[in-house]
Parts: sequence; C-alpha cells; structure tokens
Amino acid sequence: MIGLIGTAAIATGAISAVWLVLRAVTAAGGDEAAAAADLGAPAKTLLASSLLAMGALEAAIVFNDFSIVYTANHHSSTTPFPFDLASAWAALEGSIVLWGMVLAIFTWFVARDHRANRDRLAAGALVAMGAVAIFFFGVMATIANPFETCVEAGTRSCLESSPVPLVGAQGPIDGAGPNALLQNHLLMAVHPPLLYIGYVGLTVPFAYAMSALALGLPGAQWLRRSQRWTVVAWSFLTLGIVLGSWWAYEVLSWGGYWAWDPVENASFMPWLIATAFIHSALVQQRRGMLQSWNFVLVIGAFALTILGTFLTRSGTIQSVHSFTQGPIGPALLAFLAIVLTAGFGLFGMRAHLVAQPSRMETLSSREGSILFNNLALTVYATVVVVGTLYPIVLEAFSGDRVQVGAPFFNRLAVPLSFALLLAMGVGPVMPWRVAKPSLVWKRIHGPLQVALVLAALTVIFVTRTGWVVLAVTLSAFIIAVALRHGFDQAHRGAAHRSTSIWAETRRMVNADPGYWGGQLSHIGVALVALGLAFAGNLSAHTEITLEPGETVSFSGYEISYEAPFSRSEPNRTIIGARLNLAVNGRSIGTVEPSLNEFSNSAQLIGTPAVFTRPGGDIYLTLRTIPDPAARFTLDSSPLMWTVWLGGITTAAGGFIARRSKRQARVREVAGA
Repeated sequence: MIGLIGTAAIATGAISAVWLVLRAVTAAGGDEAAAAADLGAPAKTLLASSLLAMGALEAAIVFNDFSIVYTANHHSSTTPFPFDLASAWAALEGSIVLWGMVLAIFTWFVARDHRANRDRLAAGALVAMGAVAIFFFGVMATIANPFETCVEAGTRSCLESSPVPLVGAQGPIDGAGPNALLQNHLLMAVHPPLLYIGYVGLTVPFAYAMSALALGLPGAQWLRRSQRWTVVAWSFLTLGIVLGSWWAYEVLSWGGYWAWDPVENASFMPWLIATAFIHSALVQQRRGMLQSWNFVLVIGAFALTILGTFLTRSGTIQSVHSFTQGPIGPALLAFLAIVLTAGFGLFGMRAHLVAQPSRMETLSSREGSILFNNLALTVYATVVVVGTLYPIVLEAFSGDRVQVGAPFFNRLAVPLSFALLLAMGVGPVMPWRVAKPSLVWKRIHGPLQVALVLAALTVIFVTRTGWVVLAVTLSAFIIAVALRHGFDQAHRGAAHRSTSIWAETRRMVNADPGYWGGQLSHIGVALVALGLAFAGNLSAHTEITLEPGETVSFSGYEISYEAPFSRSEPNRTIIGARLNLAVNGRSIGTVEPSLNEFSNSAQLIGTPAVFTRPGGDIYLTLRTIPDPAARFTLDSSPLMWTVWLGGITTAAGGFIARRSKRQARVREVAGA
C-alpha cells in the first residue's frame, strides 16, 4: 500500500508540473488580465504530491516495509534514529525525491509571489520552475523510481523488482542497511538536506532571470524579486558545505576536512558563482551596471548545480559521496545541455535588451572592488571546474586515467583566496562612484594598524611562515574594518538619539540587515581563512604504538593508553581504546578513538577522537588494536575550531541579510 501511495504521489507531481507550466505559459504570454490568473492550484498540488511522496518513503523506512526495493537495499531494522530517517536520502532514488520536495517548496513560494504581484514576471518564473519539476518528477517516475516493488528477495536485499505496485511483492526479512559511513555520525543526517536546499534554491533566481529575458523585461526587478531566495539558497549551501567538511573531519579518519574531492568541488563551484552573483547584483541595483553579467552568473550558478548533481549521482566519480551508475547520468547530462542551450541561447537573443550604457567611472570605487571580487571568484570557479572535469573528459575520450589533486588546486586557489580576502577588507569602506584616497585611508588606517600589530605578534610568538602571517594580517584587517565601521555608526547614533551602544547596534542592524549581514559573513570568511592557514601550515603528525599503561608526549600533550574496550549497539560493534590526555602532568580529559564493525560492511569504519581546546584540536585515530599493543595516528590542528565557527558565522550573516525587504532599494552605506 505504501508503494502504491508513493507511486501515485510521484505521478500526480509530474502531472501537476505539466499543469503548472501550461497555465503559467498562458499567464506569462497574455495581457494583464491573463497574468493575474491564479496559479496557486497547480503549485499547491505539486507541493502536496512531493510531501506525500517523501512521507510515503519515510513511512516505508520507519515501518520496515522491505517489499519496497529502496527500503530493502538501503535500510535495515537495526538502523538507529535518526539514521533511519536519513536513509530516505542516503541513496540515489531517495535523494531525487528530496530534491523534488525542496523544488516544490520553492515553487510554492514563487507562486505566492505571483499571487501578491499578479504579473507576467512571476508567471514566467513559474514556467521555468515547472519545467525543472517536470524533469525531476519524470526521473522519479521512470529511471529513479524509489517505490519499485521487490518480486525476488535475497538474504538482505532485493534481487528483482517491478515498477508496478503490489505485484507479487516478496521482500526480504531484513534489509541491507545504509552505507556504513552514512550511519557513523549525526552530521550525515543533516548535511545533505542543507546542500539540497542550497542547490535547489538557486533555481529561483534562474527562473526569474529566464522570465525577464523571455519577456524582454530588462532592469533590476527580477533581481529584487529573487534576492531573498538567492541569499537563502547561498546561506544553506554555505552551511551544507561547512557541515560536510566537519563530517569528513570527524568521520573519515585522516584528519582532513577538504580533499578537493570532485564531489566536494561539486558544491563549491556553484557557491563561488552564487557569491559573485550576490555581490554583482548590488552593483546593478545601486548603479545600473553589470546587468548582462548578472544573467551570465545566474545561468552559470544553476547549471553548476545540475553538473554537481550529475557528478554526485551518476557514479562517474568514485567517491564516498557518489552513488552507483545507471541511466540517471545520461539524463542529467542531457538536462544540463538543455539548461545551457536554453539559458545562454535566450541570453544571446536578448543581449540587445540587457546591454547597459552605464560605465564605471573608476575602478577606485565600491563597484570597482566588487568587479574585482567577481573576476577573482569567476577565475576561482573556473580553476575548480577545469581541475574537476579534466580527468573525466580525458578518460572519456582517451581511456587514460589521471588525477588532479590538492597540489594543483592549492597552487592556484591559495593566491586567489588571499586576493579575495584583500578585496573583502577594502571593498566595504570604498564609496560608490569615486573613492578619494584620503577618505579610504581615513577608514582603513586604524584597522590596518591592528592587523599589522597582530601580524608582528604572530611572527614573534607563533611562526614566521609567510602564508600564516599573511592570513593573520588580512583576516584581522577584515574583522577590524567591520567592527570599526559598526562601532562608529552605533556610537554616532547613540550620541544623536541618547541611547545605549547596544540599543543603537540593534536598530542599525534592523535598519539595514542586508549590509550588516554581509559584514558578519565577511567576518566568518576571515575566521575560516585564519583556521585554514594555521591548521594547514602548523599541524603535526605522528604514528605510535602503545601498550596499556604506556605514555607518549605529542604536541604539548601527555597521552596515556589506559585500556581497550568493546561494546555492542543495534547496528554496529565498537572496538576502541581509552586514552587519557594530560598537560603538564594534569589530566584534562579522556578520549576513545574506535573501530566500528557494521553488518553490511566488510571493512572496519574508524571513528577518530577529537579533543578541542582554544589553541586547537588534537586528533587521535585508532588504526589497529591487537593484544596487547594498539597503533594510533596523532594529529594536531591549531585553531581548527575557527573553521567551523567561521563557516557557521558566514551562513548566519546570510540568514540575517535575508531579512532585507524584497522591494527595498539597496541602501548606500551611511557615510559612503
């Protein structure tokens, strides 16, 4: 019965998407009366269908309905909460259902915008949203059906299936369970949905851009109408990337958080372009410039989300993130080709409408700094795209396998990152139109002094490593610029209104959440850069073998091996080692790195122990635990916690900026 409900929901969703497109085309192509037609019914039906499909999939998992192939192959009765719920998006078919649900939610919001404005722009956007929904619900209904019926059961999986619900259902007694790596840490339950919201959310600005081009509506209206959803998508994408890195750091037993894995890059590429788009949209709204460039960026950002979906779900890339090969790969490639052809083809046809006569007066201005920011981000994204796709393309055409690893990316990405940090520090203090050197110097000399003092202290007391010193200088400069500007504004407002600094700060942020949310995001990026520089250049690594009672010194810690331990949980058996950490002879805590044996995995899955202090992390990995000795790898990661704090702060800034009113004119920074 659950399979029948889910199949019917997907079919209804596909029909609703077609219905939405047909009605929206009529509304967008007609007069004002036609544009005012209610498009809420198909959007609501699409939303209800997607929620029902996801609910049915979750019900099949929670109630252990192994007659459904997806449940039999990717869930087991011993999978604990919340990993049982997360099983719904832990494999290909379920992840597409989640994608469709998030897309339907965003489509419903766009339909609400149409109901509020009753115009052709929102109707045209719903045409694009509905077309994307047709593709994904069509995929669910055909080549990635999560509700296929198991007609021949194996021991803990399904051997043969049928797309017809309830026909000769013969499910196994128990299922295989999710991938062992995907049930070893809580972050895996939340990281994918956050990425999906970010990915799918970028459909909204793409849809409005396509509507503006198709209807010949130049100007910034489409930007204002989609601005909040662009920022929401960017914020969730940021949070998803950060939590995914944190998951890798906590689970994958190598002490790393970013390996330039192609599927990691798949989320980073649209993030870079979306970041450029958010900044360049300010220039168009404030100065009427970069209109054509904004269309290019938004088309590119959406296309990169489809490319990322292909890399993750086609099985082309062998990665912990990727799913098995199947017909979904060619379908996604075809859809990507359609997006690129339709998007840039329409842009080319309407280029004469979006070309702007406005010219930048000088590069020494706010818009000049944003243009530099855009160019650096675009070059950065190009580097990541080329490095990610080159091995795939080469193998496809020649059969040769090559790897493009961290040395290639770091060689180009590190200088670009520092260039972006510099622009991030100077840009917010630059006035629009023309920046007088005397005014800019007045705004930066205090923060620059702070940054140089901290850099000098770093050289004297910490390290002379060039990249670390430069990161301290630029990060401190960015943070000092934002704090100095905020304090000056709050202080002047408090004096003028006879209020407290804190009250004035709240009033100031509420008055312009877009700007101050952006400044908070800049502070977050600075913290990330600081943590990456310290952890990447000042870390230590060693391998040791200890017997119970033995102690070793490492990176300022005395590490004592107390005893091995073993315990059983419903879905795994844990074998570990209990270690005591001490500093200067004083115990500061106990940690338990372990190896986990899952019933559906022949390989032991490690769970490192991470002990965090203000100076950074000590990271302990259990490699083997023969009797009586155990082998460990030890890593130290200075200031690693600032990476997670900075990433969350960056996303928080986006959520604050989202509060900006959709129809509000982008405000000029006070005093600029």
